[in-house]
Amino acid sequence: MLTQQGFMPAQLTAMQQKEVDPKRQEHILVVDDEDSVRGVLVRMLEISGYDVSAAANAEQALLHLQDDPGCDVVLTDVMMPGANGLSLLDVICRDHPGVPVVMLTAVHDIHVATNAFRLGAIDYLLKPFDRTQLLEVVVRALDHGRLLKQNAAYRQNLEQIICFRTSRLRATMHDLEQSYNSTLEAMGDALDLRDTQTEGHSRRVTAYTIALARELGLEQEALSNIARGAFLHDIGKIATPDAILLKRGKLTPPEIQVMHQHCVRGFEMVNKIPFLRNAAELVYAHHENFDGSGYPRGLRGEAIPLGARIFAIADTLDAITSDRHYRKCLSFVQARKEIARCAGSQFDPRIVNVFLGLPLKLWSDLRIEVEHAPAGTFDVTL
Repeated sequence: MLTQQGFMPAQLTAMQQKEVDPKRQEHILVVDDEDSVRGVLVRMLEISGYDVSAAANAEQALLHLQDDPGCDVVLTDVMMPGANGLSLLDVICRDHPGVPVVMLTAVHDIHVATNAFRLGAIDYLLKPFDRTQLLEVVVRALDHGRLLKQNAAYRQNLEQIICFRTSRLRATMHDLEQSYNSTLEAMGDALDLRDTQTEGHSRRVTAYTIALARELGLEQEALSNIARGAFLHDIGKIATPDAILLKRGKLTPPEIQVMHQHCVRGFEMVNKIPFLRNAAELVYAHHENFDGSGYPRGLRGEAIPLGARIFAIADTLDAITSDRHYRKCLSFVQARKEIARCAGSQFDPRIVNVFLGLPLKLWSDLRIEVEHAPAGTFDVTL
């Protein structure tokens, strides 16, 4: 039996005769303030095939753990001068969470045992104990430590896999986003080929729309959807006959009805494309007026999608400041006055107030930036 006075000689002789397994090289730290107990523990574990270190108190034990992070198990007495075993246990569980700790004590107190387990001890051994009990505890502790290390390695490997796959997903999403942009640009270019009078209009009005939406505090996902809707707002005109789309004179009432159908046609086209479905409502509602006088559904007020209400101002801003076959462009000052005049009728007055608070130079700078952007570099999502 191992007592506070030492290991019984007869049992030590039996232990010395035990065959040592050379494969078992786990490192164990023994912490006990009594030299005799500490020495017997070290010798018994070494003969059983373990690599053993010893410390006389908690401070030495912590220094050893700092210098040797490969410790597999700590066996520590509870009652020691200075910091006791429970304090040492607390620090080890906090700073060396992968190291199992077994408490050794001669104090038969359930509260001590409870506190030890609460602080993180994985086992508790009462003195006096025999060699078999000690080695069984050590084996359980080592098995527990292996499981901890395996779980830590698994988590690390899982984190690496997740990081790698997240990186791949981000790259794929970036490529997909670029593909989306290319698709949108191709669709916009197709409309420009049919209606050269409004060439560049989609890019400019998209830039204006996003600037205004950002000032309103919209989040990135909403901004992207609004940008796509703004860029494709007139895509339905692809289905409009050339005789009407390119007519320089005044349209007749039947021709106006056909022209008005481009909102519905555009919505039907865009809504069939999964990544554009959230943008389709802007395409559908971009000619609705705040007072309900617009088309195609006569929506009123906040029944009009927010993106369409923002877009209406940007669209008018570009229309007024761009050349048309029936008139020359007007200034941004004149455009702002006209938009202010139509607040509450054509436009949402709250958004108009935000528009009026932005500097005029912003719009002229955006126009120059868009018109000088090289082909294929316009970011539809902005």
